Amino acid sequence: MAQDASSSQRVSARTPEDMPTSFGFTTVGEGQKQALVDDVFHKVAERYDVMNDMMSGGLHRVWKDAMVSVLAPPKSSARGWRLLDVAGGTGDIATRVVRRSNDTAKAVVCDINGSMLSVGRDRAEKAGLSDLITFSQGNAEELPFPDRSFDAYTIAFGIRNVPNIPKALREARRILKRGGRFLCLEFSEVDVPVLDKIYDGFSFNAIPAMGKMVTGDGEPYRYLVESIRKFPSQERFAEMIREAGFERVTYRNYSGGIAALHSGWKL
Repeated sequence: MAQDASSSQRVSARTPEDMPTSFGFTTVGEGQKQALVDDVFHKVAERYDVMNDMMSGGLHRVWKDAMVSVLAPPKSSARGWRLLDVAGGTGDIATRVVRRSNDTAKAVVCDINGSMLSVGRDRAEKAGLSDLITFSQGNAEELPFPDRSFDAYTIAFGIRNVPNIPKALREARRILKRGGRFLCLEFSEVDVPVLDKIYDGFSFNAIPAMGKMVTGDGEPYRYLVESIRKFPSQERFAEMIREAGFERVTYRNYSGGIAALHSGWKL
């Protein structure tokens, strides 16, 4: 049954402490969230970009390009610049970054979900980028990489699905070199009157219905919509990034706060 926007606002508290046990608006036991999230992404892996098109009205492509512009990867391989893109199994961000660098940067895509990684590997091979983009299965909370091994860390529309976000943020800082940059693009809290009501109505009523039409199952899309409302506000998430040890933390809203790009530096 579709949930109306006013009901969603009553039950969606943006409390970071709730994230480890919140599967959308459902409270689950400690340690149960990751398996449930994995199941969602096994179901939507082949249609992941279609999902983002539905959830953003196609704007996710514009936001991702803006994220890569902010990152500004160098267009020379002299320093051996390396990106770690987390929870980006399909390789969408990594491909954009490598192409923006004139195919000189190298990227590692790390995702906990094997189905998403399979899609990404196939796409990288078809694009002729297998030598520049590699894929590694791993958990954002315990990254399988040495300290200070990457120049940049990106995560797009993935951090809200991580049960222990503070731990993932500390891991992001650990694997970055001094001077390395953290960028997180995530659906966020709409801060424009009227737009928030329109967006809620669209999200809770249209997106699950479209998901069911496209994939035959609307429930994964219901979780994804609900998970956005559980994610901390822009200001609170920025504070979480600072608490993880990052400096010069900023954020910018896109499309009235439907999405936000957070930035931090390891200095």
